[in-house]
This record gives sequence, structure tokens and C-alpha cells, in this order.
Amino acid sequence: MRRRAVGWLLALACAAGGCAGEKAPEQRPTVRRPATGSQADAETLGHEVFDLVDRAVDYRGSHRGRPASSLRQMGVDSLTPATARVLISVEREPVVTVSFRRTDSREVLACRGDSQILEEASLNGGRFTLMCTTKTGAQRPIQVGDDLGR
Repeated sequence: MRRRAVGWLLALACAAGGCAGEKAPEQRPTVRRPATGSQADAETLGHEVFDLVDRAVDYRGSHRGRPASSLRQMGVDSLTPATARVLISVEREPVVTVSFRRTDSREVLACRGDSQILEEASLNGGRFTLMCTTKTGAQRPIQVGDDLGR
């Protein structure tokens, strides 16, 4: 009886592990082309938005659910040499907007995201969607991020 149970367990483990002798298809490395134009602009802004949203969620978690009222309260500057950053709280959820300070050569001027981008990135291999404002003033979703160094 015990041998039969062990045999079944081995058979199940082998089936789950792919012991049937079939070779797994060979994975080719994905070659990514460097982003250009609006995608490059959105990627640049996306990294900052992601980092700031992550920090804001951490801040809220370590302060008993109380969200930060400003970036300064989180210990983060609102201006960098290249960007201006704004944090607002909408029903205790952080919403971060990052804008380029010099926009003459940019196709995307600003992007914003909320805490949902953290979940989306964890489910989509690092990719997430931001709402971005283009040079024409139009707002459109742009998917960014695939390797945020995490």
C-alpha cells in the first residue's frame, strides 16, 4: 500500500515537473531596442513616478495609514535639475505627477500615476501604464517600465 502511494506521488511530481522526456522550448533572449521620442520621455518620467509612488505608499504604511501631505514631508525634493514633481492624496491614495522642466525638445511633457502602478508592475513583469500629457496637450495612457532595477 505504501509503495503504491509513493509511486503515485512520484508520478504526479514527474508529471508536474515535465519528466515525460519532452524538451522545453528554447528561450531566446529578447533584444530590446532603445526607446525613442515619446516612449523615451515617458520611460524617464515613469521611473521617477514609480519610485515616488512606492515611497508614498511606504510612508503611508509606516505612519498608521496617514498619507504624506507633500513630498517634503517624505524627505524628497519637489524639484530636480530635469523635473518638477507633485504629490497629492486622493482619498488617502497617493497620486504623483512628474513634469519635465524644459519641454522644448520633449514629446511627452508630464506623466502621472497612483498606487495601482505598483500592482500592475508586479503582475506584468515590471510594465505599468501612466497617464501622460503630450506636447499637443492631449492626455493618453503610455505603458512604460520593464526593468526598474528591482
